[in-house]
Amino acid sequence: MSVTELAEATTPADGEPPKAKAVEGRSPWQLAWSRLRRDKVAIICAIFIVILALAAIFAGQLSSLLGFTPTYQDQNNGVSPDGLPVGPDGTHLLGTDNLGRDILVRIIYGARVSLTVGISAAIAAVVIGVVVGLCAGYFGPAVDTILARLMDVVLAFPFLLFAIALVTVAGPSEFIEVVVISFFSWASVGRIVRGQTLAIREKEYVEAARSLGASDLRIMFVDVLPNLIAPVIVYTTLLIPTSIVFEATLSYLGVGIIPPTPSWGNMIDDAQDFYQVAWWYLVFPGVALILTTLAFNLLGDSVRDALDPRSERLFAARK
Repeated sequence: MSVTELAEATTPADGEPPKAKAVEGRSPWQLAWSRLRRDKVAIICAIFIVILALAAIFAGQLSSLLGFTPTYQDQNNGVSPDGLPVGPDGTHLLGTDNLGRDILVRIIYGARVSLTVGISAAIAAVVIGVVVGLCAGYFGPAVDTILARLMDVVLAFPFLLFAIALVTVAGPSEFIEVVVISFFSWASVGRIVRGQTLAIREKEYVEAARSLGASDLRIMFVDVLPNLIAPVIVYTTLLIPTSIVFEATLSYLGVGIIPPTPSWGNMIDDAQDFYQVAWWYLVFPGVALILTTLAFNLLGDSVRDALDPRSERLFAARK
């Protein structure tokens, strides 16, 4: 096609308006994803979390590849002649504990416990908090007062006292840990959702839905809840590391996962008597716990900034 023919083809006919270039719109979620995938810190943290999750899922296969189970006591190569743990070497990459068990294998199995309890407790707390917060913020002052005082009572209740009492009655298990952690976490979620719901329920589109005869249940879950998804997602990513630390704390105090099942908390507890002569026994489980909580926290901050870039600009302006 010649230049003249191309010009005639692109020139509008007489009486026709010129064709404007179409502008492609993007939803807030697409904009948030675009900002998030350009965040190098978020990408690194997400890769670390995925690798950790895969290691926890395939812990059995990895332990077979390394040649040890989490409870196997290697009396030949895992304990020194003095009965002390052996440091990192070609056989045990991260060393052993006082019983000759491989630290790396136990850390991998401990990741399974921490992620299972942390994610399960966070999801349970978010579900309960969202439902209670929606009811407290949407319905009248009487319901709001009762539920708000309930959240205050939960937040004021001593965490460790309740955990020790419940474990004494029911016995330690992962399920009990999830119950205890979610019980003390949902009230914080409920307060956030309640405050957001109080602001949203007065919006024009909510009043319009109410005037059209929509039920309260439909308005809560169709008109109000979708506008709460962003803060709920952010709070969930920040609640998971808190739940992981809670699980480690309970196991450290002896009211969580009971040995010989490995948990980062009980591994740190076992290492207290040996850290002066076997630094790896305490350092590697502690580093695993710190890196995991740090990765989730940094990812949560990145998700918050991606969903609400105004907060990032605000913090930058304050600096």
